[in-house]
Amino acid sequence: MTTVLWRRLDGVGLERCTLRERPAGVELAGTVLVDLGGKPAEVRWTVEVDEKWVTRRADVQLDLAGALRTRTLTHDGAGAWQLDGRDRGDLDGCLDVDLGITPATNTLPIRRVGASSDVDAAWVQFPSLDVSRLSQRYERLGDRRWRYSAGTFKAMLETTAEGLVVRYQNGWEAVTVSSSR
Repeated sequence: MTTVLWRRLDGVGLERCTLRERPAGVELAGTVLVDLGGKPAEVRWTVEVDEKWVTRRADVQLDLAGALRTRTLTHDGAGAWQLDGRDRGDLDGCLDVDLGITPATNTLPIRRVGASSDVDAAWVQFPSLDVSRLSQRYERLGDRRWRYSAGTFKAMLETTAEGLVVRYQNGWEAVTVSSSR
């Protein structure tokens, strides 16, 4: 198990994230405490991936100033998605989920593709929790360095050997990382 504590660089926020190996894949889970639009927010999330690092399930719980909302995304492993039990054909073919509130989900395509690649992700936006398809590019610059881009947005990423982000340019940076292997 690896645990990371991130601090937000572009505003007020902290996140604690764990990566746990499971018999049939990996689970990433986190708790994010941030200011969203001048309101205190707590986001608890879990993402399950299979042994090929393809997202199979994502659960998100957002408490925004006392108003609680949830979302559940499921993926059949072959490209078909459901959001809260309803088919989302517009997401077909996406293999990753991208939770816009955390740097953790950048780990999914980094671990799966290992080299420069274009990917499409089911992007969960905050605080709306709207989900849409997002085309992304991960360009490998070194063993632990990546250039991430989506549309006109670009950021440099630095990762651990496991692919967990330790620095997300102008977004997040790790305060501490521990591993209990």
